[in-house]
Amino acid sequence: MASEAFAAWLQQANREELELGCVDPAIGMADARRQQIRNRLLELDPAPQPFDVVLANATALLRCGSPDSAAVVLQRTSPGSPQGRRRWLLLRWRAAAAGLDHRQAALALRRLVRGDLQALSELELEPGLTGLDQLAEHEAALGRSLIAAELQLMVPAPSPRQLSRAAEWLAPEDPERADELLEAALDQAAADQAWGLAVELLQQQLRLQRAAGRDGDGPRHRLERLTAQIEDHYSQWQLGGGAGEEPLLRSPRLPGGHAAVRDSSDVSLP
Repeated sequence: MASEAFAAWLQQANREELELGCVDPAIGMADARRQQIRNRLLELDPAPQPFDVVLANATALLRCGSPDSAAVVLQRTSPGSPQGRRRWLLLRWRAAAAGLDHRQAALALRRLVRGDLQALSELELEPGLTGLDQLAEHEAALGRSLIAAELQLMVPAPSPRQLSRAAEWLAPEDPERADELLEAALDQAAADQAWGLAVELLQQQLRLQRAAGRDGDGPRHRLERLTAQIEDHYSQWQLGGGAGEEPLLRSPRLPGGHAAVRDSSDVSLP
C-alpha cells in the first residue's frame, strides 16, 4: 500500500480493520506503520468509552503487538458486573503476561479467583497450562522460587512435567525435596513407558545433583543403562562429553526411537 493510500486508510478504518491491518503484510507489517496503527487505536474512540469498547480496543492493541498500550487502555474503565470483572481481569492478565510484567500478571490471576488459588487449577488459560501453572511461572520470574514450587504442587495429581518444574524451583533451597519430586516424576514416566521423558528427567536430576555439590553417580548410571536399552545414541554421546562425531538424529519410528519404544515391554527404568 502506497504512503498516501495508507494515510487515507488509517483515518477511515474502523477498529476491526485496524486490528486486521496490523497483521496484514500488505498494510501494517512494517514497524513504523504498525506504530501508526497502534496510535490510531489509542485515539479511536472518545472518552468516556463504554466497557465493551475499552475491552475491544485493548484486544486490538494486544493483537497489534502492544501489550503496554493495551494495559493503559484497560485503565480507562473498571468492571461492574462479576462477568465484566472476569473478562477485564483475564484481559489484564493477557496484557501483563505478553508484556512480561509478571507482578501485574500474578496480581490479575490472584484477583480473578479472589485468593482461592485452588480454583486456578481448574482454569485453562493456555493449551495444557492451568492458571495455577501460569501463576507459578510468574512467581518464579519474580525470583520467588519457593512460592512458585508450592503453587505448582497445589495442582491435583501433578504430571511429571509439573513435578519437574517444581523440582527445578526447589533445588537451590531444598535439593533433597527436589530429588524426591524427580523420583516421583520418573515413576510416572516409567508407568507410562515414556522413556524419552524419563531420559530428560534423569538428565535434570544429574544436573541438579551436581549443582548441589553431589557426584550425581546415581542418575548418571541410570541414564547409561536406560539410554543403552532404548538405543538413544545421542544421549549416550552427550553423557560421554560430546567426544567423537555427533550421531545422526533418528526417526522416532525406527527401532529405538521414542514412538517405537513406547510400546516396548522389554524396557524398564533402572
